Amino acid sequence: MNEKTHRWWVLAICCTSTFLVGVDTTAVNVALPSIGRELRLGVPELEWTVDAYTLVLASLLITSGALADRIGRRRVFRIGLVLFALGSVGCAVAPDLPALVVARVLQGVGGSMLSPVALAIVVSAITDPRERAQAIGMWAAVFGLSMAAGPVLSGVLISGPGWRAVFWANLPIIGIVLALSAAYVPESRSPRPRRLDPPGQALLSILVAAVVAVLIEGPRVGWWSGWSIGAYVVIAAAAPIFVRVQATRAEPLMELSLFRRLSFTAAVGGAVVVFLALNVTLLLGTLYLQQVRGLSPVAAGAVTLPMALAATVCAPISGYLVGRVGPRLPLRLAGASIAAGGVLLVGLGDRTAMAVLLVAYLFAGIGVGFANAPITNTAVSGLPPARSGVAGGIASTARQVGAALGIALAGGLVAEPAAGGLAAATRPGWALVASCGGLLLLVAQASPATGSQNRFGTRASRLA
Repeated sequence: MNEKTHRWWVLAICCTSTFLVGVDTTAVNVALPSIGRELRLGVPELEWTVDAYTLVLASLLITSGALADRIGRRRVFRIGLVLFALGSVGCAVAPDLPALVVARVLQGVGGSMLSPVALAIVVSAITDPRERAQAIGMWAAVFGLSMAAGPVLSGVLISGPGWRAVFWANLPIIGIVLALSAAYVPESRSPRPRRLDPPGQALLSILVAAVVAVLIEGPRVGWWSGWSIGAYVVIAAAAPIFVRVQATRAEPLMELSLFRRLSFTAAVGGAVVVFLALNVTLLLGTLYLQQVRGLSPVAAGAVTLPMALAATVCAPISGYLVGRVGPRLPLRLAGASIAAGGVLLVGLGDRTAMAVLLVAYLFAGIGVGFANAPITNTAVSGLPPARSGVAGGIASTARQVGAALGIALAGGLVAEPAAGGLAAATRPGWALVASCGGLLLLVAQASPATGSQNRFGTRASRLA
């Protein structure tokens, strides 16, 4: 096998892990109503089955990337696969909410070792900037494909064996990836690995958990209840302490100096915005289609196909454009498309034409497809290749923070629908999606012009 073929085998193996994580996320969203009926859970409890996973994922991604740089990327990648498999088994046999949440936490620990580490393996294997941009486009395309497979696979499994089969289905994929990674993925690590940052890790976990917890529980317990005020105090204390600790450590969890670069900050902010919009769309759409329109899980999954297929088609085009003309054009296309999808559903009602829903999902998919490659490429280019695990961790953390916030905000809207019903309760969420598209247009303006990414990467190397 020649060197180029081997590189693309490595990409395929790492993309499969992304497919696994993406399928699990979208499949669980479609499965939420079925999980709620069997375990007798309301919307706030269902939110925790999703956000228990995303909270842990967001909190540990950067540390997992740094750990992989230190002890070996393939080793950490394979440990992550095993933990994800154990968590999947735990979810499949969970008898109640506490057991399901614990299993989802274990999945989150494993997942934190997959996305950033797999991306670091790809970056270390594919070093040519143009080829790497195209590879990241393929990476994003696989994410779109996972969105296509997740809802449909979930719907088929729920209609047959039931929602627990959604988690059992992870195991064959994990087995294949474990076998192929042993055969094709070389071990790699940074020649100058970073030290771990336990204080920074603890503070980041507390900060992210407190923000998402108050968004989930605030509508139920009251925004000015004693519990919520306590959460605000934790957030107000943890945020400045985290910044101070990171600024004083020689090798911090986050390179705060990188955030002085507008393009890097825009990429991280763009990742939050895109995944916030995506998860609001997935959760509100799933609940609306099944609870208001009465669609089966299979039919609800099929309605999301335009979004998933558009993301799959547009992602490699986006990667090509990033390699040729830079990130601004694909980000502008992404922002305009996400905004259009949100605007179409701002007036959603119980009898909105299905064609409107399909077109809105199509625009959302175009937006997600065009957004991922330029955001990921800019973020990864912000650190030297020797620290690609940390770079992948920062980008992936931003995505998961956006996902957790999206689930929390969307769940708060529909936790107790007003007199107008669930459809009317979702309307502020669609306005939020449209606003995310507008913010992404601003991110595009702040992103580097053609040819500036390499200069950014070089200067970031001096900062690091």
